[in-house]
Amino acid sequence: MVPAVCRSCYEVMKMQKDLLKLLDLSGKDIAKILNVADQMKYNQKHGLAHGYLAGKTLAMIFEKNSTRTRVSFETGMFQLGGHAVFLSGKESQIGRGEPIEDTARVLSRYCDGIMIRTYGQDEVEKLAQYASIPVINGLTDFAHPCQVLADLMTVREHMARLEGLKLCFIGDGNNMANSLIVGGLKCGMDVSVACPEGYDPDPRVLEFARGAEDAVFQLCRSPEEAAVDADVVITDVWASMGQEEEAQQRRAAFAGYQVNAALMALAHPGAMVQHCLPAHRGEEITAEVFEAHAEEIFDEAENRLHAQKAVMYLLMGGGE
Repeated sequence: MVPAVCRSCYEVMKMQKDLLKLLDLSGKDIAKILNVADQMKYNQKHGLAHGYLAGKTLAMIFEKNSTRTRVSFETGMFQLGGHAVFLSGKESQIGRGEPIEDTARVLSRYCDGIMIRTYGQDEVEKLAQYASIPVINGLTDFAHPCQVLADLMTVREHMARLEGLKLCFIGDGNNMANSLIVGGLKCGMDVSVACPEGYDPDPRVLEFARGAEDAVFQLCRSPEEAAVDADVVITDVWASMGQEEEAQQRRAAFAGYQVNAALMALAHPGAMVQHCLPAHRGEEITAEVFEAHAEEIFDEAENRLHAQKAVMYLLMGGGE
């Protein structure tokens, strides 16, 4: 039997065909996904059958390599009773110049859902436009919705709530910063972000954040200012995939934007630390702080599995 919490969530998410970015969801939608993720985790930990996607297939398109995204989606589909097909961008017809709209229509005839990890958000949006099956954004340069759902799930596990907490992000205004700002504010969290000049979050995200009514948003140049009274401190690498040529320039720009013991002393006692991994100890985070919060960080990594299972279940027809 499908758990009642999952069935009620499915009704909410039925209005959404795809998960492309958190800007497309309401705070209620996010909360419902997290409730389903909690149920999925409970089922998996207690050996309860939850093969809600038996007989269904997820196509996984990777134009950016990954460890956690591939393993968590593939394992998640297996645990839900379905099957995942890996498609490397270099080996698929997309890598040979096939229009994304043709790939979308072909895969819609074979599969029940598509997950794509790529560069441009426009590519994901176009894929969803032409696909008749759900499309899930596994990562773009603009957004990382599945990772932030896992982050929010982890914070709620450890803090028992999201609303009223302060989330602080230190580092590049990248896809993680974009999605954390949106997800945090939509869940009623105050959000502070510290970025160097020239590395701000996307203007569309800042426009949304400045219009937030139920939470406070702050964009700072000082990491120390952003970290004051934070309940959750989050960081990411200074140079993401595709930015390797900028690594030296970025090290100079981000000097001082490090999560270390001095910065954590400004946060609330008992504040959490999150990192989407891989982590570069000694750059964006010290080994000391990383290891002190390793349990929280690897809970976050595990929760990618459960959050993504919730998304797949809700979007791929598990409630029918």
